[in-house]
Amino acid sequence: MTDKTQKILMCPPDHFGVNYVINPWMEGQIGTADLSYAKRQWQTLHDFIARQCEVVLQPPQSGLPDLVFTANAGLVLGNKAIVSRFRNTQRQGEEAHDRAWFAANNFDILDWPSDVPFEGAGDALFDRGQDLLWVGQGFRSDPTAPALLEKMLGRKTVALTLIDPRFYHLDTCLCPLQDGFVIYYPAAFDEISRAAIEAHVPADKRIPVGENDATQFCCNAVDINRHVFLNGASTDLQDDLRNRGFTPMVIGLSEFMKAGGGAKCLTLKLVEA
Repeated sequence: MTDKTQKILMCPPDHFGVNYVINPWMEGQIGTADLSYAKRQWQTLHDFIARQCEVVLQPPQSGLPDLVFTANAGLVLGNKAIVSRFRNTQRQGEEAHDRAWFAANNFDILDWPSDVPFEGAGDALFDRGQDLLWVGQGFRSDPTAPALLEKMLGRKTVALTLIDPRFYHLDTCLCPLQDGFVIYYPAAFDEISRAAIEAHVPADKRIPVGENDATQFCCNAVDINRHVFLNGASTDLQDDLRNRGFTPMVIGLSEFMKAGGGAKCLTLKLVEA
């Protein structure tokens, strides 16, 4: 059944490629992405998501290979949008295009400080069981971002410090699911952050995963209508998700993994309340 209340933003990978190195996944991958194969993988993800909800498109732009990762365009709550401020110069050219898209689609763009790195829904994830915003810090988004978000959006935030450079954005190692479940890779967080997750998420709602699943970006997932779209997951994890009422949808995204991105990176939820 299609969720008519949800909208997902995606950007066709017409100009996608690995043209520089700004995370460990990109090391040794410059020029190796097969664009034709990437387009087929992206289209498969798009088509499956479109069976569950509306998908809207952001126009691709030459010279911005990572614009395809729309999770980093910004963060949406209701009609408000915060446009990302990228830490790496290689991605800062995306900001004007992201701002223009939000403006053209009638979002109220909030004024985020230009000198405070914040990488949108890559590092800020709304919990699906409580009025809570998980915010990652340590590699991309500034440590002051959680407090700023709480002030601007009026939503309680929980700061989580990332310690493994492979999991440089929060959405690579934690995914809130419907009804308050959370998939996460505990080793990606410092001890205080692991304790914070345990304090806010009941044990029966926590789905910790090991390194094998984490490095398949099982946490970089999109949950729509209890369908969980992700690049890869072990049989045990898929069975666990099914036992909890979810339908895992494994869609290979190997070309985007070369850039350090999976299913969640390629999408932005436009309906958040």
